[in-house]
Amino acid sequence: MKDYIVRATAANGQIRAFAATTRNLVEEARGRHNTSPVATAALGRLMTAGVMMGIMMKGDKDLLTLQIRGDGPLGGITVTADSKGTVKGYVDNPMVLIPANAVGKLDVRGAVGRGTLTVIRDLGLKEPYVGTIDLPSGEIAEDLTYYFAISEQVPSTCGLGVLMNKEDATVKQAGGFIVQLMPGTEDAVIDKLESNLSGIMSVTSMLEAGDTPEQILNRLLGDMDLEILETMPVSFDCNCSWERVSRALISLGQKELQSLIQEGKPVELRCQFCNEAYTFTVEDLQEMLQVAMQ
Repeated sequence: MKDYIVRATAANGQIRAFAATTRNLVEEARGRHNTSPVATAALGRLMTAGVMMGIMMKGDKDLLTLQIRGDGPLGGITVTADSKGTVKGYVDNPMVLIPANAVGKLDVRGAVGRGTLTVIRDLGLKEPYVGTIDLPSGEIAEDLTYYFAISEQVPSTCGLGVLMNKEDATVKQAGGFIVQLMPGTEDAVIDKLESNLSGIMSVTSMLEAGDTPEQILNRLLGDMDLEILETMPVSFDCNCSWERVSRALISLGQKELQSLIQEGKPVELRCQFCNEAYTFTVEDLQEMLQVAMQ
């Protein structure tokens, strides 16, 4: 199945909802960063949330960044998404290995630990919108549910899941949903939604059962006049390039460039987000020095 998101409304516009299947983009991130299973699960959950939150923005150049900083062995997770369905991300310590949790599942909570979640929305204004909360759980979906309620005053529920293949530690399933109540939602609608939520399986269980994003939303909202508004493909995508990385090198300044040139050997830099390697010869560095001196 290709990765995609559906955007929908229900209860005559009192509810808006998003659901996504993201196995391919999470697997690409796993392959690029060589992440351990628990690191893949944590990164995949946040990337899935990020790509759904990204399409909530309207401007073509709007950017969303999600940052988790915890005291667990992962260290931190950073994800960036846009309004067009592309997302990228990385974890600080991708090779973390920790025991399973009490129910035998990947212990994302233990890997993340205690810390903060920061949401940055760059909408092209003078200053980006920044909201930060203390992590209530480290499970990511629960943390985002809490963030929406506290920082944006939007009652929400979020479900996220990543299932790994035990044989080769590749990604078997990944996806999620976000359901939000609009201002003035009737009590009867809230009660019905809560009743529906109490009966659903985990995200990965629904995906394993063959559910599409549309079917996931139908489980949640099918008896509440669900209306699918849009279907959008999503993917892992990084806009790094040799030119972008070279500008970063130039920004180091003349002294640092001269030091690199004196070492007399090529310099290799890797993009944090996609792990792509860029090599710069001594001649490249000399040209950059000339630019820095201008």
